[in-house]
Amino acid sequence: MQRQQQLTQWLHSQVPNERFTIAPASADASFRRYFRITYSERTLIVMDAPPQHEDCRPFLQIAKLFEDAGTHVPHVYAHDLKQGFLLLSDLGNTTYLQALCGGVATQQRGTHRPPPCGENTNTARELYGAATDALIKIQLASRENELPPYDEALLLREMRLFPEWYIAKHLNVTLSDAQNAKLETVFARIIANNLAQPRVYVHRDYHSRNLMVAEPNPGILDFQDAVYGPITYDLASLFKDAYIRWEEAEVIDWLIRYWEKARKAGLPVADDFSVFYRDYEWMGVQRHLKVLGIFARLYHRDGKDGYLKDLPLVMAYLRAACARYIDLKPLLNLLDVLEPRTSQEGYTF
Repeated sequence: MQRQQQLTQWLHSQVPNERFTIAPASADASFRRYFRITYSERTLIVMDAPPQHEDCRPFLQIAKLFEDAGTHVPHVYAHDLKQGFLLLSDLGNTTYLQALCGGVATQQRGTHRPPPCGENTNTARELYGAATDALIKIQLASRENELPPYDEALLLREMRLFPEWYIAKHLNVTLSDAQNAKLETVFARIIANNLAQPRVYVHRDYHSRNLMVAEPNPGILDFQDAVYGPITYDLASLFKDAYIRWEEAEVIDWLIRYWEKARKAGLPVADDFSVFYRDYEWMGVQRHLKVLGIFARLYHRDGKDGYLKDLPLVMAYLRAACARYIDLKPLLNLLDVLEPRTSQEGYTF
């Protein structure tokens, strides 16, 4: 209640002599909350980020970097870092996920995977085309030493969430020394691939819940954890989305379109698409391991069970990639021991 009063008082100081209404807009997996204020037929978003839990300075820095790059992020009209309040432009109510699926993808009866929302492929092609156009603008603006590096320590710390939270807490399994050693060997192989990739600005959660249908399209949210790292990472977020599944033929088509645009723009993508695709797959494996660990942690530590339904799709992505590459087979074998194997189909390059 006190926090709400502080927020209301701050808003009165920002929009004096205006009568406004305030309503919840959204929340995320952190301590941040968002509210929509409406006055004089105008809407704005206020971010409530308690300073004892959240640091708003990265958000401000990255918002400016991405806005200067020519992408559509929330414009910051005012901020109070001491109290943890930001007043932002409103990017609307419709996420990519809602536009493509009519809401959150539902579980398909008798399977463990959400159905592809592929009935409206024209809309998907348009939206993903805009998303990759915006991503290229961000990547072209990249400069070293502006953002924290996506280095070996961070990549490894993220992957270790998988044994800590998914295996130990969610599955209640204790790995043997031999299993741990094999897992660390695979982690080292994944990191070697990731670190060998060209580096650009990386949003880190560039997916259907953080992209808004807006004008210009897309509106981009939740970028405050951006880093400087592998060029395929945001593509893995976008096309190996934990919340929506697409047929692989569609994804490859969209990836080729990105790859062609990126090469034309002068970005340092591989000249051979098969090399680029392999890097994308290996980057996806790193992300899948992290996401499985985070979703398990959100449930077991934070009591948030809404992400449990998304675990099977992320695991399906992980298995499919590990089945393709001999250096990832030890991880696939471990997954087979931990949980039953499901059949996978896909393309090999």
